[in-house]
Amino acid sequence: MSGDGLAGLDAQRATWVQEAWRHVTADRLRELIIGLVDIPSPTGDEGPLAAHIAESLKAAGCRAAVQPLDDRQANAWARLDGDGTGPDLMLYAPIDTLTVGEESEDVPWIGPELRDDMRPQATVYDDLVTGLGASNPKGHAACVMMAAEAIALAGIPLTGDLVAAFGAGGMPTNARPDSTRLNTGQGAGCSFLLEQGVWTDYAVIAKPGWTVSWDEVGLVWFEVTVPGTHTYVGSRHRLPYDNAIARAGEVARHLEEWFVEYAERHTDGTVAPQGIVSSVRGGWPRMAAVTPAACTLRVDLRIGPDTTPMQAKREFLAALDKLPYDDVSAEMILAIPGTRTDPGNWIFRSAAAAWEAFEGRPHEVIRGNSGATDANILRARGIPSVRVGMPKVTEAPFDIDFARGMNTVSVRAMQQLTRHLVRTAVDTVTRSRAELEGDPA
Repeated sequence: MSGDGLAGLDAQRATWVQEAWRHVTADRLRELIIGLVDIPSPTGDEGPLAAHIAESLKAAGCRAAVQPLDDRQANAWARLDGDGTGPDLMLYAPIDTLTVGEESEDVPWIGPELRDDMRPQATVYDDLVTGLGASNPKGHAACVMMAAEAIALAGIPLTGDLVAAFGAGGMPTNARPDSTRLNTGQGAGCSFLLEQGVWTDYAVIAKPGWTVSWDEVGLVWFEVTVPGTHTYVGSRHRLPYDNAIARAGEVARHLEEWFVEYAERHTDGTVAPQGIVSSVRGGWPRMAAVTPAACTLRVDLRIGPDTTPMQAKREFLAALDKLPYDDVSAEMILAIPGTRTDPGNWIFRSAAAAWEAFEGRPHEVIRGNSGATDANILRARGIPSVRVGMPKVTEAPFDIDFARGMNTVSVRAMQQLTRHLVRTAVDTVTRSRAELEGDPA
């Protein structure tokens, strides 16, 4: 950091921001993140964590509420009321973890066992806090909580409402096996939040990456069916033999090679949409003596803001047509379009100005992104939104792999992100709507 974070603000707003920053302490952030990590919140079971968040923000003087989706899943939100003359801003973060934190659901797919960082229990290593979701999403949610709390405690006179929102079901997952509702992930909480009237003029979503992003990929899922012949190992040499599982391996390799070419063709702006074959299903594990008549593959294909789900579907089917056999079929089973906010929009300009004020240099765009967030839900509903977050922890007393990157957060980085959110919020919800009229969407 080479700037004080105040450059570009007028004297009054700089004073307000500094007053709010006084409440952004390492001790309070550490307390918040430990509280979030220690309450399990796998997708579909965020209710207890949503209640904890709402109670914490009520204690700080915010008007807060829990918003149930069913008896297990819930959002939380809090509102600081403005005088009605200015624009409303939402600071948003999802609260569900990508994995569950229990051996029965995570092992062996996550590894041979659950490490400490893969469990919903916080451990403190000086500046670092580890535990399931400690960085993504809970460290970012803690920063949104801290920003709202700091602005409330500072007593800043607001023209527009500041909403801190915490969405269930933000992870790219369908329902877990014991769920009574099928639509528990893929932004279900964010969508419900908006449907129920928690709406604003602008939004900032807190998710990883120390940059201000204005666009991101969407995703389509396909289920690929590879047929074969149901037969018996003792008859392999006597009857027609066509193993669907062996053929599925060939299909998977073909697709993995095609994904590289697909990404190269669709890299544009800040996105480089990727694809993976993520799971395989076929055969009877209890009966190794026979082959199945079909094997299915699950595929996640990311799409840029300028590619529609139907365009992606046709490209994907064309890729399958290049296989040496014509009986492989695919069905699109999920689609969330990628989205973009005009970088000339106020919310990008304000958030980028804050980034530059902290860094003391022009905003640095990070390209080649293929991660999707609930920003797609916000933008698709017409709310101009940007994404800003923390960089991945790189220095730690342990190796940082994918899971530890999700499950390790730096309190210093949390302070930086929170200060950014505070400045962007104050810069927005202390203005009149007339100042921002004509803003591009």
